[in-house]
Amino acid sequence: MSEVAVKVEDLSQVKKKISFEIPWTDVKEEMDSVYREIGKKARIKGFRPGKVPRKVLENYFKADAENETVTNLINKHYWQALEDRKMVSLSRPDIEQDGLKPEAAYSFSATFETEPDFAPQGYEGIEIEKTKTVVTEENLETRLKEIRKMFSTMVDVTDGRPSIMGDFVTIDFDGTLDGEALPELKAEGYLLELGSGRFVPGFEQQVVGMTVGTTKDINVTFPEDYHEKKMAGKEVIFSVALKELKEQKLPEIDDNFIKNFDKYETLDDLKNDVRKSLEEQCTRADDAKFHETLIEELLKINSFEAPPSLVERQVFYMMSDTQRRMTAAGMDQKNAMELSFRMHDQLKPEAEKSVRSFLLIKKIAEKENISVSDADIEQHLRELAEMHGRDYEAIKAAFDDEERRNGLQTDLLQKKIFDFIESKANIKVVEKIGMETEAAK
Repeated sequence: MSEVAVKVEDLSQVKKKISFEIPWTDVKEEMDSVYREIGKKARIKGFRPGKVPRKVLENYFKADAENETVTNLINKHYWQALEDRKMVSLSRPDIEQDGLKPEAAYSFSATFETEPDFAPQGYEGIEIEKTKTVVTEENLETRLKEIRKMFSTMVDVTDGRPSIMGDFVTIDFDGTLDGEALPELKAEGYLLELGSGRFVPGFEQQVVGMTVGTTKDINVTFPEDYHEKKMAGKEVIFSVALKELKEQKLPEIDDNFIKNFDKYETLDDLKNDVRKSLEEQCTRADDAKFHETLIEELLKINSFEAPPSLVERQVFYMMSDTQRRMTAAGMDQKNAMELSFRMHDQLKPEAEKSVRSFLLIKKIAEKENISVSDADIEQHLRELAEMHGRDYEAIKAAFDDEERRNGLQTDLLQKKIFDFIESKANIKVVEKIGMETEAAK
């Protein structure tokens, strides 16, 4: 076999072009092989199968034979070049070629995306702050109130008082847009917690003050970004009838309240367990915030491109996840899909950051010879089983799926890298007294 001329060009950090010049002897050899295969299958009147002369085959199958020859040459030499140079193509190659010419070398080029090649910098000895959140008595009381609310009972309001925030109302409502009654703006026997924010802004506030048996017209303006386009930014008039009014009765947190739990003997046992749970929650939140800050600092130090194909793949993953969450929240599938697709450009910066973070962690792992073994995965699955009180084999079976196992492997590798960087970093711990309101919930 003759020498094939191969030239590699870096068009950018993430785009390469490989040019090939294949000698005529190799082209001819491939073409002869193609014609031999065609000859075995060709059925031409006057000739026995496998005995059709080459000239006759060329009269009937020249275009097909040349196309197959070109395809075979491209596939063979393109993939061989990637393997020889340990290069990974992230996209379908863009092929440029002028076709075959009689007794002449065949030339083609393949342009494709690949991961950027860079040496990670600045991850050893990085100076950074880490927040340590201290759980306060107020945080503890907030969580105890939430637990108390879980054991609340609903009782009818019978004294004729008006509704207030925190009440549960059963309402009938019928909305009109530009004087037209719309079926999607109508419901009967709808249970609503006033103050939950489940309705269009301004609706629940106007139900406050109504009494059982009364009807009221309520005017609200739908948000400009509302998922139903025909209502976005429009004023809607609702006729609302209040049918039932209930209030929550909360139990006292005392020794009797402890009887709701098998695992606690005293009120202090409950409080200690709740405090421990809040502290663990704070640790997870602090670690997540620290890792995010760490990655942002390292991305500033390490300048490299994110391959567009990987960014686009991440965008579509995020769009799919957004659609799934909106559907789970009650939005119909068609509207959820349309809204998620409109978020494409909005999601792109975050997708690019995710891709660059993944590539940076991967490069650090390669440089430091950090990897995740089957034993690491098994240990993690056993810890999961113990933590959730599940059978190990059942947990293991859940991760037999290749995609889930790869995702777990990526997560464990990321944790190893963060632990490694943290062990080498100059960290200044800053105490923050009290959890954020949303974190305490």
